[in-house]
Amino acid sequence: MELLERQKAFFLAEHTRDFSFRKKALRRLKKEIIAREDAIADAIYADFKKPRFETFIAETQFVLAEINVQLNNLDFWAKPEKVAGNWANFPSKNYIYREPLGQVLVIAPWNYPFQLTMAPMIGALAAGNTVVVKPSELTPNTSSIVAEIIENVFDPGHVTAVQGGIEVSQELLSKPWNHIFFTGSTQVGRIVYQSAAKHLTPVTLELGGKNPCVVDKNVDVNLAAKRIVWGKALNAGQTCIAPDYLLVHQSIKDKFVAALIRNIQKSYGENQSASKDLARIVSQKHYKRLRSFLEGQQILYGGNSVDEDFFIGLTLLDEPSLESPIMQEEIFGPILPILSYSNEADIAQIIGRYEKPLAAYVFSGKRAFQKWCMTQFGFGGGVINDSVLQIANKNLPFGGVGHSGIGAYHGKASFDLFSHKKGIVKRGNWIDPPLRYAPYNLPDRIAKWVKHLF
Repeated sequence: MELLERQKAFFLAEHTRDFSFRKKALRRLKKEIIAREDAIADAIYADFKKPRFETFIAETQFVLAEINVQLNNLDFWAKPEKVAGNWANFPSKNYIYREPLGQVLVIAPWNYPFQLTMAPMIGALAAGNTVVVKPSELTPNTSSIVAEIIENVFDPGHVTAVQGGIEVSQELLSKPWNHIFFTGSTQVGRIVYQSAAKHLTPVTLELGGKNPCVVDKNVDVNLAAKRIVWGKALNAGQTCIAPDYLLVHQSIKDKFVAALIRNIQKSYGENQSASKDLARIVSQKHYKRLRSFLEGQQILYGGNSVDEDFFIGLTLLDEPSLESPIMQEEIFGPILPILSYSNEADIAQIIGRYEKPLAAYVFSGKRAFQKWCMTQFGFGGGVINDSVLQIANKNLPFGGVGHSGIGAYHGKASFDLFSHKKGIVKRGNWIDPPLRYAPYNLPDRIAKWVKHLF
């Protein structure tokens, strides 16, 4: 593939090793995004009617904040890091050098089509790599403007956008990259992992899972309901870290359901399809999948849909069977199953059925219960007494574990992810302890002492 060879040549010319080169490129990107922010919002709205406010906070401004973090810290993060030595290599000074990996491939999803293309790309560029990005074919308007921005800002040897469907992704995955960054479903993540393994290419997989949201009886019911509704409604539930299902203490279930309904109506009106603040489902395929989840379920609220607009309103389901299709896979839409529990054993039994998810949430006024929920189960990251906001802090690594992903990024985690950490020992010459050299005829008392040097 010519583009990979072109990027190898650009990298070997050592343009990207210059920190000032990296920062100039990021500043050009920042300027272009600011100039096109309204056009980006228009493109995303054309793809699936994402509200402009959500686009600004979760797409363009999110990306601009990531650029700023990299620009402000790149020089510091890239400096050789001095670390402690040990007696085995005395006398010496010891360092960790960070160097770019080389050619990086970023395969982006459709649900946050601008953010999830740009954010990993920014980390890779800050670390000194070249990048090929493959935006999603399901959001063609956004993919087109992403490609335009990249073409305007970067030399094609530095960054290139490649548009297309599954065949293009397969062709890209067949090549020997130095790192592959993929965001999407666990099913496709397996395919990416298998393809990368043929070339021993390291991967970052940002996947998903059934994110639990536990609501204790000791909560501010209305505040908790409001925050959960917001987290679930964001992007019409098409968010990898959205609450997937609720586990509500049985003593407050009816009261909590009433609070959820009240907050849905307050935010999006009784006729949700008329609201300008709810996105649509991205495609007919995804729409039909979500509609099928409602078959045979007890609907507490919502369930309304508009076929020609791929619209599904926020919907609450009552105690679906754990064997039903909606409880077998990640929902990825505005449908929220509500299960009740009476004790911690109930919670553990339900959450324990699933692979480790990308996120988990707990609403409780009890510190001991908060701690139990956050430490008892494996998951990528979470929030106590809110939802989704863990992604907003650039100081926190973002990533999954097990079936929900491999690796983490954002802020410094992004810079480290796309850098190789090279350990360097600088030996001193003023003394050369003879203990390591043959012949190894040390007295027993000295040999026992030497063991403790390592």
